Amino acid sequence: MFAIIRTGGKQYRVQEGDHINVELLDVEEGAEFTFDDVLLVGNDADTTVGSPTVAGASVSARVEKQTRGPKVTFFEFKNKTRQSRKKGHRQHETRVVITGISAK
Repeated sequence: MFAIIRTGGKQYRVQEGDHINVELLDVEEGAEFTFDDVLLVGNDADTTVGSPTVAGASVSARVEKQTRGPKVTFFEFKNKTRQSRKKGHRQHETRVVITGISAK
């Protein structure tokens, strides 16, 4: 069984046992929580597409750790004035493991 969930403005295709990095969630490490914004639920036999979400469907997950993503650097240069600036950024992320998918 698989599902497509929406969190942090992005969509993820998940199955039970998957480890995914999502945008920062305000949940402690080791805590259980559910994603209620399920867009699609499917298995080998049939698929249920929501409009916009599947009623009664939820995906349960457990937080493994709060971490930061890889560093993204960018460099700006202004021609003729020889101005330059180098900046970097690391996005905060939450690593979760999917523990179950329920579709009613």
